Amino acid sequence: MNASQPADTELGLSRPENLRDLFWSFTRLALQGFGGVVAIVQRELVEEKKWMTREQFLEDWSVAQILPGANVVNLSLMIGDRYFGMRGALVALAGMLAFPMLVVILVALAFAGVADSPHVQGALTGLGAVAAGLIAATGLKLAAALGKNIMGSVVCWFLVVVTIVAIAAFRVPLIAVLVVAGGPAWVWAYRQLRKTALAKDSE
Repeated sequence: MNASQPADTELGLSRPENLRDLFWSFTRLALQGFGGVVAIVQRELVEEKKWMTREQFLEDWSVAQILPGANVVNLSLMIGDRYFGMRGALVALAGMLAFPMLVVILVALAFAGVADSPHVQGALTGLGAVAAGLIAATGLKLAAALGKNIMGSVVCWFLVVVTIVAIAAFRVPLIAVLVVAGGPAWVWAYRQLRKTALAKDSE
């Protein structure tokens, strides 16, 4: 943590009590993650457990988003490592994968016999719409954190619009969006942070 950033206690944040707490927290989180897990992750880590602020979640989720692999798995590794080092990363990962993998295997075995049922197809279609709604709702919640972003709200919203249009309207590959929009954003954020640090040093 940067010395200029407030401590977790000042922000009213908590932390996992031990490795067992970390494991079961991510297990419970993973078992709730039907369809769009980002909504569950944000609610559990930010609103329920208070392990991070909404702004911190947005920053960590951004990193998890651009790394290879599943976003929430990347995030679990980052959070586990943050509190307990490599042991924490492995425990958080085990919590994310162990029981959900067992459930998926059991559901897959059961689903194989009823996959062609109209009732099952209807249920899956309905769940897909709910998952989209969960992700959209989480996006709206996280959008409030952009007001505190070092880049400024105007720049942030410009990048949000560019990203949505590029992906939704023009179907630009994610990696291209990250390079074209994320690259300049990275440089701009670095300049703003540097400017802020220099201003504090001169005081």
